[in-house]
Amino acid sequence: MHVLILGGTTEGRVLAEALHPGVRVTSSLAGRVARPRMPVGEVRVGGFGGTEGLAAWLAEHRVDAVIDATHPFAEHISFNAAGAAASAHVPLLALRRPGWVPVAGDDWHEAASLDDAASRLAGLGERVFLTTGRLGLAAFAACPQWFLVRSVDAPDTPMPARAELLLDRGPFTLDGERELLRRHRVDVLVTKDSGGAATAPKLTAAREAGVPVVIVRRPPVPQGVPTAATPEEAAAWVLGRTGAA
Repeated sequence: MHVLILGGTTEGRVLAEALHPGVRVTSSLAGRVARPRMPVGEVRVGGFGGTEGLAAWLAEHRVDAVIDATHPFAEHISFNAAGAAASAHVPLLALRRPGWVPVAGDDWHEAASLDDAASRLAGLGERVFLTTGRLGLAAFAACPQWFLVRSVDAPDTPMPARAELLLDRGPFTLDGERELLRRHRVDVLVTKDSGGAATAPKLTAAREAGVPVVIVRRPPVPQGVPTAATPEEAAAWVLGRTGAA
C-alpha cells in the first residue's frame, strides 16, 4: 500500500513513523521552511502544480490513500487535495489537531482573518507579540503598534514599520514565554488557532499576565472530507484499509 502524507507538521511526522516500514509512505513538504524536520520514509519537497498536478501524481505513483496532515491554516493545499483525491478516486483523510479552547481567565478576541486581527488591535495594546508566521505579515504592515515578530525563517514580505524580528522554532516552554512577555513588555498577543502543545505555552503566559489575545479562527476542512484528531486515529484508518489493523 502506498500512502501520501501531505505533511510539514509534527502530526505528519508521527504518522509516518507509525506506518513505516509496514506501509510505503511518501511525505510531501511544501518547501517553505529552510530546514524542515524530515520524516521517515520517502520525502518529496515542493508543490504539485495545483489540483490537476496532484491528481496526476496520485495516478502516476499509484497512491492508495492520502492523508492531509498540513498545518490547519494551509487552506489552499487542503482544497487542492480534496479536488485531486476526488478526481483520482483516492480516499482522503484530514489529520487535524484539536483547536485551542479558552479557559477561565483568558481574554480572547476572535478574528476571522489576519486582516480582521490587525483591525482589532486598536484599544487592546501598543506592544504586540505576533506569532502568525512570516507569510501573513503584510496584513500588519500599516499598523502603528510596535511588534515582536516571531518566525521560524526570516520573512520576505512587508513587515510593520516598528518591529523586532525573533527567529525561533518551537516547542516553547512556559518559563520562556513568561520571560519573553516580561522582557518585551508585551500587552497584546496575536496568534492563529493552530492547536497543539508546542506553541500553547504563550496562551498560558498571556493569561497569567492579563494580556489579551487576538486569535484567528482556523478555516474549515473541505466539505465531505473525514477527519482524525490524532496520528493514532489516522494510522488506524490507513491500516483498516489494508486489512492489517
